[in-house]
Amino acid sequence: MRLLVKRLDPAGAHLPARAHPGDAGLDLFAAADIDVPAGETRLVGTGLAIELPPGTEGQIRPRSGLALRHGVTVLNAPGTIDAGYRGEVGVLLINHGRQTFRVRRGMKVAQLVVTPVIEVEVVEAASLSDTARSGDGFGSTG
Repeated sequence: MRLLVKRLDPAGAHLPARAHPGDAGLDLFAAADIDVPAGETRLVGTGLAIELPPGTEGQIRPRSGLALRHGVTVLNAPGTIDAGYRGEVGVLLINHGRQTFRVRRGMKVAQLVVTPVIEVEVVEAASLSDTARSGDGFGSTG
């Protein structure tokens, strides 16, 4: 499968890339400098638009190193990019750290994972099958 990528900002946009062969995620890079103050959220542009293969979605996921070293992560992880979206890919970063996090052009800010989507038919039902877990939810396992 191919991921088509258009540079919206030819000077500042870096194509997504795997750091190592076989990696699940493609690194996404910031297209501009932006500061993310402690406790705040900023939308970081990548300067890219993508065309996902049919039957897939793009998931924007955090980078573990940013979370560990700076307390910075992707706010709505994973963020979903639908196959029909053609606008700029953005990364919604939140700074849980205590200092302003300085994003610089060309910095790796997130990962893009392309994954299959199963389309389901929604059917209203009067009842659902019973299971051992049934309706036990949050905190039910201790």
